[in-house]
Amino acid sequence: GSPVAVNLAKKGVSVEVWNRTKEKCLSAINAGAKEVLELENIDSAIVLTALPDLSQVESLLENGLTKALQPGDFLVVMGTVSPVAIKVLGEKLSERGVHLVDAPVSGGDVGAQNGTLSIMVGGTEEEFITLLDTFNKVGSTIKHLGPLGAGEMAKACNQIVVAVTLSALAEAVTLGRKAGLNSETLVEILSGGLANSQVLQVKKEKILSSDFTPGGSAVFQLKDLRFALEAGVDSGTSLPTTKIVTELFQSLVESGDGQLDHSAIIREIERRSN
Repeated sequence: GSPVAVNLAKKGVSVEVWNRTKEKCLSAINAGAKEVLELENIDSAIVLTALPDLSQVESLLENGLTKALQPGDFLVVMGTVSPVAIKVLGEKLSERGVHLVDAPVSGGDVGAQNGTLSIMVGGTEEEFITLLDTFNKVGSTIKHLGPLGAGEMAKACNQIVVAVTLSALAEAVTLGRKAGLNSETLVEILSGGLANSQVLQVKKEKILSSDFTPGGSAVFQLKDLRFALEAGVDSGTSLPTTKIVTELFQSLVESGDGQLDHSAIIREIERRSN
């Protein structure tokens, strides 16, 4: 959320910021944003939230944000939440004339800082058009996927690919190491062929160095995979690979590595390989 606010402020948007942890507002304030001390005092027609789950969004609404939102205002959920549950919240807010739009993002901390996020939008065409100028200031690939919940569904699909790719990379690097291959050379070869991916390019340094300072944490990756499985059940879609990878991430989290970067899934593969 902080890099999004910084980019908006730097690009001339009038930005108000609030965070549960005040220190996290400082970079946005230094970029020109105004801090709001109480949620009910927010005076913005477009409110963006970048929170782990819908329960945190609902907590904000209960603790003052509902009072701040006026008929015609937009609440944009940029975190990854349940595609099913967000529709329920949308119905509640629509009774007050508030537009709820889901706009989860992909690109990690690097994409957020560089303003190159991929933004997957769920809402009406009119809502999308209204918000497009804002999205263009923080992202480079912005797509309208369909009605409310469609953005979260696309993000669930995205997270399947990310988690499965990270797990495959973890297996490949671990296999190579145990077979005596140089990991850096192996990753270089993978990068030059069909096995290359954005996931590999962004995460290879973490995998090679075992520095798992989080960008996207393993515990959040597990949450997102569970949303994907929920969506699979809701739509009658079989997701056998996703189920196995979810079990791997669950084991990683249960082993105490949940706060590490999701590329730390290699630690789970290594534990199973000893």
